[in-house]
Amino acid sequence: MDDCIFCKIIAGEIPSVTVYEDDEVKAFLDISQATPGHTLLVPKQHVQDIFAYDADMAERVFSRVPALARAIKASNPDIKGMNIINNNGQVAYQSVFHSHIHFIPRYSTDDDFNIHFGDHTDQYTSDQLNAIAAGIRAHLEA
Repeated sequence: MDDCIFCKIIAGEIPSVTVYEDDEVKAFLDISQATPGHTLLVPKQHVQDIFAYDADMAERVFSRVPALARAIKASNPDIKGMNIINNNGQVAYQSVFHSHIHFIPRYSTDDDFNIHFGDHTDQYTSDQLNAIAAGIRAHLEA
């Protein structure tokens, strides 16, 4: 894609600090560094988001996640945990529309990064949860 910043990084048209690269993916430091070591993993093939993946692409991209996560964690003894995030769609905070996975090392609860999961337990009955699950199952591809 001519206007995709990640495609330009992959092509070497925009500089980046590469962490890992092979024929299928590239991992590089996020310029914003939400925390030190914040890394992005992108498929070299332009694909907008997870909804455009097929099983083959998912294997090529996601099979690199554990080794990259372990390497980032091993790089700094102060890393206590890691958020691994894949945002899909503008409403889900995707800002670059080339699929990417964030690896955000966590050093403490005061490291300027957070995620909030609201507790809505009291808003759903068992029947409502079963209906939601059935709707999802009805659309699963074999």
